[in-house]
Amino acid sequence: MSHSSQLLLLPGLAADERMWRGVLPLLPAALRPEVATAHQDVNLHRIEDFAARLLAQHAGPLVLAGASMGGMIAMEAARQAPQRVAGLALLGTTARPETPDMRALREGAIELFEQGRVREVIEPNVALAFHPVNAAKTDLVQAYLDFVLDAGADHLVRQNRAVIHRPDARVHLPQVACPVLVVCGAADQLTPPECSAEIAALVPGAEQHLLPGSGHMLTMEQPEVVTRLVVQWLARNGWIEVS
Repeated sequence: MSHSSQLLLLPGLAADERMWRGVLPLLPAALRPEVATAHQDVNLHRIEDFAARLLAQHAGPLVLAGASMGGMIAMEAARQAPQRVAGLALLGTTARPETPDMRALREGAIELFEQGRVREVIEPNVALAFHPVNAAKTDLVQAYLDFVLDAGADHLVRQNRAVIHRPDARVHLPQVACPVLVVCGAADQLTPPECSAEIAALVPGAEQHLLPGSGHMLTMEQPEVVTRLVVQWLARNGWIEVS
């Protein structure tokens, strides 16, 4: 196992480094943890393109920790360059392609985003992203709203379209040979626990954890728990030494 791997954190749809704010400072500096930005490139429109750009931007062996859409990008990067991806931590994500129902919902939202009605779409749906207890925490909800609204209509349209047309990652997961960690909030309404269970079942030797008291935004809802699981997994697989 290479000790020169870099740990990249891949945010979800409309998210940036703020999604990882509670996790990043707690990660081992030896792995040079960094939040990826490939998904923010306005010229890219597909999960496959986000993954290719990520691989072009970062050299050497990579350990990819992807949340939600970030997990979709991470799985695609592992498909494109299995020799470059040393490990995958998949948090609150799904390997499935888009369902017709979700596609219809996203396309309806895209129409409103294109009319500049971002807040109108986002605010009523914030609670879906969190465990009910956390949805009542105004500071947490505001932090989430801030980065989604800051992303703006163009990013929301582009990234939702990318997610609509995402590849079915289940096809290649059985060939993944690197260590894989799968974590999901027990109350995740956007990528329910069965999506994570499916990933863990498809990848040989995958390690899976379900977090009670957490919804979809587990890096914000339970940053210490998520960090501990990731660090323990990194140590078990020889990327870091734990004293």
